[in-house]
Amino acid sequence: MNTDFYRIKRLPPYIFEEVNRLKAQSRAKGDDIIDFGMGNPDMPTPDFIVDKLCETARDPRAHRYSASRGIKGLRKAHVAYYKRRFGVTLDPDREVIAALGSKEGFANLAMAITAPGDVVLVPNPAYPIHAFGFTIAGAAIRHIPATSPEEYLSSIGKATRHSVPSPLALVVNYPSNPTAQVVGLDFYKEIVKFAKKHEIWVLSDLAYADIYFGDTPPPSILEVDGAKDIAIEFQSLSKTYSMPGWRMGFAAGNEKLIGALARIKSYLDYGAFTPIQVAAAAALNGPQSIVDEIRAVYKSRRDVLVKSMAQAGWDIPSPEASMFAWAPVPEKFREAGSMEFAKQLLIHAKVAVSPGIGFGEYGEGYVRVALVENEQRIRQAARSVKKFLSTGTNGAPADDDLAAAK
Repeated sequence: MNTDFYRIKRLPPYIFEEVNRLKAQSRAKGDDIIDFGMGNPDMPTPDFIVDKLCETARDPRAHRYSASRGIKGLRKAHVAYYKRRFGVTLDPDREVIAALGSKEGFANLAMAITAPGDVVLVPNPAYPIHAFGFTIAGAAIRHIPATSPEEYLSSIGKATRHSVPSPLALVVNYPSNPTAQVVGLDFYKEIVKFAKKHEIWVLSDLAYADIYFGDTPPPSILEVDGAKDIAIEFQSLSKTYSMPGWRMGFAAGNEKLIGALARIKSYLDYGAFTPIQVAAAAALNGPQSIVDEIRAVYKSRRDVLVKSMAQAGWDIPSPEASMFAWAPVPEKFREAGSMEFAKQLLIHAKVAVSPGIGFGEYGEGYVRVALVENEQRIRQAARSVKKFLSTGTNGAPADDDLAAAK
């Protein structure tokens, strides 16, 4: 029997698996791992959102099949959010759809609009689903260097000229996962202008729109005049309202792309559990001071991380947004690479991070540090990192080279 399944064989081995295996082994031995690896928010969901879930769940009518596109009240809440946050007007029936998290929405849109052989331009480094959603759908991926927004903009033109067939779509993600970089509205104006000229769809991932630390909130591509002609944007409640396990996100923008996603989802799901959708609407419509509070916690953690790691001998640039820091691999371990550094950090300092190579070849030389541990744990991690960087292990004498740390 043939088990060489077409879509599975297009997926490379999961690059984080070795780090995850080492993490599991260490925990099985009773080690206390300070885990900055996965972007898994640790703060509790605000009480009023949980209360609305419980209240709705007690209604027997809420236990029936829900609406794949999202219940009307939730879609209206999305529309109100876009008007309040970005000044963008949307039609709740044609330009908004709920998703089981932005990741599911992104992957299903890729399936909806892609034929085998279509070319898609994807930033590199990038959140894995940005490329692999299209890989699963059969597309050919052109990885565009994106170590800075300027580099990405300057590279998509060359990639488009040398792509056969012409690209179907391009992906943008700011604030970026993993690099935490941000862009202004001028960046999106250039993207929209380029996409219209070359008749390319734009898929924008704005999952970290409300996790920012400066005075200027990150913009939406839909703020650009004419953007809805070619663009769709994905958002998530996971980070903004600390609701990761609820799996609640949404997409907004171009009517045809929203319709394509709705069509394919109608065959695959009946939408999230209705009480979750009602509670999500309550989050969007409720007191937004909770968003400020969550943002403040991430900002405080960011500041503690940057300061304490600098004191430990590891200089980490302070991110302007997102729940991540994009940290250069220390010089001592740079030649060995991000994967080996992440493994040694886990083995000897009991600190877990995500190797940059897991986000694409241009992520090499960095690791991603998620702000998902409290300030006390961050300082504890910094003390262990200091010992590791000074000795090669967690306090035991060792030679300066990496071989002695193995």
